Formats: sequence, C-alpha cells, structure tokens
Amino acid sequence: MTDIIIVGAGTAGLSAAIYALRAGKSVVVFEQLTYGGQIINTPEVENYPGIKSISGFDFATGLYEQATALGAVIESAQVEAVEDGAVKKVTAGGKVYEAKAVILATGAKNRPLGLEREEELTGSGVSYCATCDGAFYKNRAVAVSGGGNTALEDALFLSNYCSKVYLVHRRDAFRGEAKLADRLKEKENVEFVLNANIVKILGEDEVKGVVVKDKISGEEKELAVEGLFIAIGQMPDNQAFSSIVKLDDKGYIMAGEDCETGTAGIYAAGDCRTKAVRQLTTAAADGAVAALAACAYCELA
Repeated sequence: MTDIIIVGAGTAGLSAAIYALRAGKSVVVFEQLTYGGQIINTPEVENYPGIKSISGFDFATGLYEQATALGAVIESAQVEAVEDGAVKKVTAGGKVYEAKAVILATGAKNRPLGLEREEELTGSGVSYCATCDGAFYKNRAVAVSGGGNTALEDALFLSNYCSKVYLVHRRDAFRGEAKLADRLKEKENVEFVLNANIVKILGEDEVKGVVVKDKISGEEKELAVEGLFIAIGQMPDNQAFSSIVKLDDKGYIMAGEDCETGTAGIYAAGDCRTKAVRQLTTAAADGAVAALAACAYCELA
C-alpha cells in the first residue's frame, strides 16, 4: 500500500511528489516516457520566478533529483487504468498497485497538423522537437508552424543553425510573448508567413518542401524546405481515466484550482486539467495544491 500514486513525472507530478514526501507520505510516480515532460525540449526557460535562465532539461533534472532524494519511487510504466474505491487500484505495466490517493498529472502531448503523410514523414523531415532535431538541419531551410511561445522559441533556436527559417502562422499576430517575436524580427534569416496554413508536405522519402495557403487570397505557394517543425499546441491523453473523472469536450480532466476532480481521493494537476494558463509556474502550483489535498485525504482514509 502506497499513500499516494502520481501518474506523470512532469513539472506538476514531480512537484506533487516533493510536497507529499515532505509531508511524510510514501509516493510512487509512474512515467511511461522520461521525466520532465514537454519542458525538457525547451532550450531556455526565462519566465520561472527566481531563476533568471535555465534549460528545460536542467530544470526537469533538478525536480527529479529533488524528488528522488526525498524518497520518491519512479516507475517506468504506462498507467492503463485507475479504479476508484476505498483503496485506489492503479494498473500499470500489467500489474495492479494500491494507494490511498491518486494524482493524475499526465500533461499533454504534441498536436499534429493532420496533414497527409505527416505521420509517415515524422523523423524524415517532420519533427515536433526543434531542440532534439534542429542540429540535423544546419545550413538548411526549414519551416516552423505555430504562433505560441513554443513556435517562437523553436524558430529562435533554429535560426542559429539553419540558413532560412519560415515561421508560418494562421493569424496576423502571434499568441506568444511579444519579446520573443521582437527578437525574431531582428533575425535576417527568419521570415514570417502570416494568415497562412500549411496544407501539404512535399517530398517522397523525406521532406522537400511545404505548400502554404493564404487565408485571405486563397493563393498557394511552395516553400523549399527540408524540415517542418510543428508547434501548434498540445492535447491531453486522459481517455484511460474517463470512467473515474469527467473530461471536457477537448479531453481535459474537469478540475478547478483546488485540483479536485469530483471523485474523492483523485486529483488532477498540471496541463492535463481544465485551466486557462498552462505554464511551468501553474504546473508547479497545481502539484503543490494536489499533493497537500491528497495528504489531507490520506489522513482520513
């Protein structure tokens, strides 16, 4: 019997582990991929209070080391189901684990453009991680699709390696921070392609270009690029828990700032829950709130 099982080892999950362990509870964290979540792909984090600048990987590693030093058990396995009851039962890797409380901190995954052959060409020119794959495109032209902070950060990162970076966005203004957009405007090898959608990927065995369509004129043109980096947001992966918590129409777990799901002893923290702002600070805050609520529940269980 574990006091608290946490599903997901991103910022929210590891923050929850730290708070629960410091409260004297036993904690097991399940993660099917690697610790850190999406932030490990961010080259520079400059908006976390108290830390002027740090790489996403170093930030996540610090959380991981802090949690494990306190006694967190990290299990590499996918959680397939969670069963409610006086004792919560979590199925992961074909085994059943028991806990008094469960915190769902599954985060979100990259959203695809939904283009023909996008999945087929992933790894052959199509990528969702500029920091992972950007170095392969040194002195080559690439396109970035998106208008949020991730897309702007990706374009900045790629501009240091690539001969040309096209930043394609469906609107006439970016959703990301103005400071990032201003830095991009100063880059001679970055070109904005606004009010446009990427409608086709060119190339047989690898990307050779993309077709973009102007939303106003309807005109289509080809961009000769060898890489397409997609950064159009994220989507949750919570279907495995739909029988024990309510999901909204986009698949996010319905939970407020108290991180309560409506099912006693089960909490949701971080990007996987319904919320207006999804940032490192809000993920860490969710982790603390969910952990303390779970600790209080354990005292009553």
